[in-house]
Amino acid sequence: MTGSEITAAIERAARDSYGRLVAYLAARSRDLAGAEDALADAFQAALVTWPETGVPEKPEAWLLVTARRRLIDRARHAKVHAEAVPALQILTDRDQELAQGESPFPDNRLKLLFVCAHPAIDVAARTPLMLQTVLGLDAARIASAFLVKPATMGQRLTRAKIKIRDARIPFEIPEAAEWPGRLDAVLEAIYATYSLGWNAVTGADTRSKGLATEAIALGRVLLQLLPDEPEVKGLLALMIYCDARRDARLDAQGGFVPLSEQDTDLWSEAMIHEAHHLLLSAERARKIGHFQLEAAIQSVHTRRAIVKGGTDWEEIVHLYEGLIRLAPTTGALVGRVAATAEARGPAAGWALLQQIPPDSVVTYQPYWAQAAHLLAQLGPPGKARAAYERAIGLSEDPATRAFLVRKLSTLPACPSNEA
Repeated sequence: MTGSEITAAIERAARDSYGRLVAYLAARSRDLAGAEDALADAFQAALVTWPETGVPEKPEAWLLVTARRRLIDRARHAKVHAEAVPALQILTDRDQELAQGESPFPDNRLKLLFVCAHPAIDVAARTPLMLQTVLGLDAARIASAFLVKPATMGQRLTRAKIKIRDARIPFEIPEAAEWPGRLDAVLEAIYATYSLGWNAVTGADTRSKGLATEAIALGRVLLQLLPDEPEVKGLLALMIYCDARRDARLDAQGGFVPLSEQDTDLWSEAMIHEAHHLLLSAERARKIGHFQLEAAIQSVHTRRAIVKGGTDWEEIVHLYEGLIRLAPTTGALVGRVAATAEARGPAAGWALLQQIPPDSVVTYQPYWAQAAHLLAQLGPPGKARAAYERAIGLSEDPATRAFLVRKLSTLPACPSNEA
């Protein structure tokens, strides 16, 4: 096996198993930061060992046993509770059994998600902490998603891990009475996971491979735990509605296709029906939440595949208005702009766009893409050109960037006297 194949195997193991490994290790050591460090050491050891010995038959198990040994070594040299080392040694024997047997080790990711959402953890750190621990995303990437500085995000994450360790927060699914205080953060983390995967249209970013699929899988597991919770159903419906369109997002040449121009014959009818049933079930609880409203917006879009007609943009505007009353996020505000422009004209959309606080959209790519789209219709071309250039600069996905470059190229030349 070549060096590149070994590296690919290690990257695949990290992508597929990181969250499950960290959750399993942290649940037993009660030290999240220590579990992450031990797993990092295990991956480093794999980079050295596997080129000489070959990729193990069970890479996950190899990494688990190696990381556990690192945890024991660190515990012996650190000031830990007296029972920690013996307990870790006993569990190492269990890890050896898992490595040699056929059954996979337990998946503790849901436990870890709820741990990260504990009331003792700073609210601003809960969702980012889940993204780092369960998905292995680095602080810089998480900071970009939350529009904060990497250093600030890194400090939040470090403080949160110390809090989990020092407060000895139990790694377990909380009692039902505690769910309301933690569930929102868990849902937000799963959706953020999905969004990171979904926004990587081409899949060129290897860090995002499988994130959308992983998020839907976590949503299904959460639904098994909370089968009567309407917002869990709403979130799962939202992700499935979006994923139903996956095959239509790129044309035969790999070019990005916007929603309004997608071939609905390529949308998954089975997934649309599944999402529809989830949303209807959630609505019966008569306990509306923002994920249900976002799913309802996607439901209106998917009617094009069923009735083969146009999109009811006015209905989408009303849904966005309800969504903003519940959760006035920047994404919801920009989404309302787009829907309003379609329903009532670009001038109406532009008026709403101007109401969004400038400080909140400095690096928010969808805002600049929408501004460019509206300015291209309203003029002058110089302002539209500047907005397109800003949106292109903020686009990480190659297909999205190429689409915006093509849009920019269709603008008329700027008059020499344009301000």
